[in-house]
Amino acid sequence: MPEAPPTAADLARAVRARETTPQALLEAARARAEAVRDLNALISLNERAGEGAERVRARLEAGETLPLAGVPVVVKDNINVTGTRTTCGSRLLANYVSPYDATVVERLTAAGAVIVAKANMDEFAMGSSNESSAAGPALNPWDRARVPGGSSGGSAVAVAATITPVSLGSDTGGSVRQPAAFTGVYGLKPTYGRVSRYGLVAFASSLDQIGPFARTAEDLALMMNVIAGHDPRDATSLGAPPAFRAGTPDDLRGLRVGVVRESLNGNTPGVEAMLEETLAALRGAGASVTEVSVPTVRHAIAAYYLIATPEASSNLARYDGMVYGERVPAPDVVTSMTRAREQGFGPEVKRRILLGTYALSSGYYDAYYSKAMKVRRLIAGDFARALADVDLLVTPTSPFPAFRRGEKTNDPLAMYAADVDTVAINLAGLPALSVPAGFETVDGVRLPVGIQFIAPALKDELLITLAGGLEGVGAVRAEVAPGYALTSNAVGG
Repeated sequence: MPEAPPTAADLARAVRARETTPQALLEAARARAEAVRDLNALISLNERAGEGAERVRARLEAGETLPLAGVPVVVKDNINVTGTRTTCGSRLLANYVSPYDATVVERLTAAGAVIVAKANMDEFAMGSSNESSAAGPALNPWDRARVPGGSSGGSAVAVAATITPVSLGSDTGGSVRQPAAFTGVYGLKPTYGRVSRYGLVAFASSLDQIGPFARTAEDLALMMNVIAGHDPRDATSLGAPPAFRAGTPDDLRGLRVGVVRESLNGNTPGVEAMLEETLAALRGAGASVTEVSVPTVRHAIAAYYLIATPEASSNLARYDGMVYGERVPAPDVVTSMTRAREQGFGPEVKRRILLGTYALSSGYYDAYYSKAMKVRRLIAGDFARALADVDLLVTPTSPFPAFRRGEKTNDPLAMYAADVDTVAINLAGLPALSVPAGFETVDGVRLPVGIQFIAPALKDELLITLAGGLEGVGAVRAEVAPGYALTSNAVGG
């Protein structure tokens, strides 16, 4: 097995000890991005990153202690970074340059991180495969004929292919966790409101949440200690959380874990095997494992798309070529706006706008959107009851490993169903973590499998403690894909 690549914690320690420099780490990340350019993980580079690295050097020389000193980070291209293009994977925003930083970007840079690039994504975060991006699909480093998952596929690939040790994505119905599972890394969806959404381009405002990708529990804790907490610019943001830390096997002793019964059907043999191995590791470490029921999750996909698409149709109304997007010459304003949206939006975004507009229209609001919101409350109630008797819930992150490109693009319902294990968590506002638990061999290719742990609201720290414990008992396998291991000079010096 190749030597494990350096973690964010490793790099920050090396920079603080003057064993390397922020500039060296930035150049190494840029060189790595170029070396794995075939994966199409990035949409654009941050041309101001060099200035950021120099500021970190100056701050360290002035005596500051920075938790992410010099650590290169990639962020999804729907997160605003001053002076960079924020395209959201759409032709409509191809030339939009952000005039401000998202709160998470402010907090990362305040902690000493250097934003290297913007990651590829499904257009406006609408997709489960990264195939709807106007920049072309990102490729899975484990098998380039397969998808990396979506919509945060580029952010997952950036970590899986060792461009950077950590990255940020956004999760509306599984868009951090599913790509993490498909690429063999950690992906955390925090409690709704735990991380500020200021500066995140909205898809569905009551569901969206920014979350980190990493290869270790220590790096997850490092990232969450920086980005979590209240933001006065986001009315939905929550107060300061407890400190995050990676746990040990001792933290697993006495833990009560509930396996969600409704998630046990329809999984591939490899996913079933990895779930059983993870449960066996938990039992071996002294945790108790029982089966629990969350009966309304069977309605989650239907409810999710009757809530997410109306919110999307409302949020995307501003992209009309007048203020946002390229203006299209036309004899009148209405024609100009119509043409701008027709030419700028891709098929999946148009489909969701139409579905959402229909669900909100007169005569259908009560039948669809209003009823879906009632189901949402029922789902949240079922999760609360299930979590009353256990500390954590567990399901597969996805019922199958990464699928082939083009396999589901002509069947939107099959694509939507790919998120069957993840969307209910967004509806309930709960935190969940995809853990890289092992592999399944499909058509001769070894593909990662993720297992999802779900915590009660505001108990995000429990997930990272769990992750560290699982690492300690050997139940986490965050390997680098064959052919994408770092060379010895790729981490800066």
